Amino acid sequence: MLLGKNKLVFFILLALLGSTFVVSAQQKSSDGTPSQRLEVIKTKLEQLRRSLNSAASVLKEENKEDKSKKDDKSDLNTPLGRLRGLEKEASTLQSDINSLRGKIDRSEKYEMSDIEQYEEATAELLKRADTALVETASARANPTSEVGKEREIKKKKKFLGIFGGGGNDEYDELIGTVTPGRDKELFIVATREIRKSRYDVGRLLFQTIITTYPDSPYLPMAKLAVADSFYLEGGSSSLIQAAGAYQDWLTFFPTHPLADRVLLKIAESQMRQIGLPDRDSTRAKVAEQRLKALLQQYPNSLFKKDVEERLTQVQDNLGLHNLYIANYYYSLSVDQKKGGLKGAQSRYREILDKYPNFNFMDEALFKLAITYLEEEETDEAAKYFQRIVRDYPNSEYLEKSKQQLELLGAEIPAANPERAKVLPPEDVSFIQNFKRQLFGIYPMTIDKDGVLMTKDFDKEKFELIDQVIKNEGTLDSSQIPKALTTIISQKQPSPTETKPEQK
Repeated sequence: MLLGKNKLVFFILLALLGSTFVVSAQQKSSDGTPSQRLEVIKTKLEQLRRSLNSAASVLKEENKEDKSKKDDKSDLNTPLGRLRGLEKEASTLQSDINSLRGKIDRSEKYEMSDIEQYEEATAELLKRADTALVETASARANPTSEVGKEREIKKKKKFLGIFGGGGNDEYDELIGTVTPGRDKELFIVATREIRKSRYDVGRLLFQTIITTYPDSPYLPMAKLAVADSFYLEGGSSSLIQAAGAYQDWLTFFPTHPLADRVLLKIAESQMRQIGLPDRDSTRAKVAEQRLKALLQQYPNSLFKKDVEERLTQVQDNLGLHNLYIANYYYSLSVDQKKGGLKGAQSRYREILDKYPNFNFMDEALFKLAITYLEEEETDEAAKYFQRIVRDYPNSEYLEKSKQQLELLGAEIPAANPERAKVLPPEDVSFIQNFKRQLFGIYPMTIDKDGVLMTKDFDKEKFELIDQVIKNEGTLDSSQIPKALTTIISQKQPSPTETKPEQK
């Protein structure tokens, strides 16, 4: 039997590795807006229903020939009844989620605790569903391998019982029946579907490997491919789930050769959701934490410079967030004489302490110095004016700083020759600024390819996931590119391919 003689081994594996359903459910409840959080729950429940429906459909077909099992689906103690019961629970919970989502859309009163309760209920349901799928796998098993054989595909009205008409039950049979060697076929077909941007279907196929073939050599890479599928799909809900799925994979495979790339994807999942500096900075702070963790945990990473570049960009966003707030207090206290001086000082100092490479550091230094002049703390003020003269020789605040130092009778230091080429940031054109404000885009360097698969599939490229398939589920460190890329090489023509005739 595919599940093996010792069921305990497989339940231990399941508990250790977890499933994509449970992974997503374990994300922090505060991750995202209320609407985003409900969308994430909805996505999980939809995929759960598809998985349960596909598994149950196989048992339903088998029971047609056995009259003694006619009412099998109504008995929760039978495999079919158990799966149908879970599917009904998911449907009910999904209906409740839709009702709450309607309240939010209509700006009606609701409690945040309701969302938290639904997240907990979904997580608990997903755990029970994972266990049920593993425990019912033996009832769906076909000990005779049919891999490589043509399957009889029956027409039906709806593909997987969910999508529009005109489909067939090819994937119901592929997902529902447990067959030797089926894990490889699932992995190959799932990869194909993701490359066609059929993310939901591809995830469902990868998920079947996780919940039905827990001893499969494809399982670790199937879990990583699920995370990739969310990342490639994009959108707030998908990126939230991508970060959670990548983090789960990294928790169990921290020493894998791909670990630093996965951690970078977690950071980039957050970076893709970062707004302009005058908006919420939560995503930027999380991205900064992940990038710092990457540099600390993998100091010899091949793409250390890429990570440092991203960290600088994220910290510029955070620095500007603080600068805008500091400038508000600065204007309130210095220009309008209404107080708020300490608020400005604390924000400017935070920039100095946390973001040493901040692009607008000279402005922060100058205005911080002015706040100390307001308090008649001339020594403190001179210290920051001197820093501008010494380290920012091309700053627009240079001459003003020198003038202030002369008035204070303080030393005017020589410019640091190593900082001679440090130029102020380029001015943003009106059109560029308009686009940023309109779309809420902050310029950052982000690789939108996944770890195993690229965003825009090219048949001429040989990707990491192709190597996984070639290796029967594994990936050797020597086969991973020595650069930040998912593409290994150009595909070589097979020996059977004939070259075009020379003219």
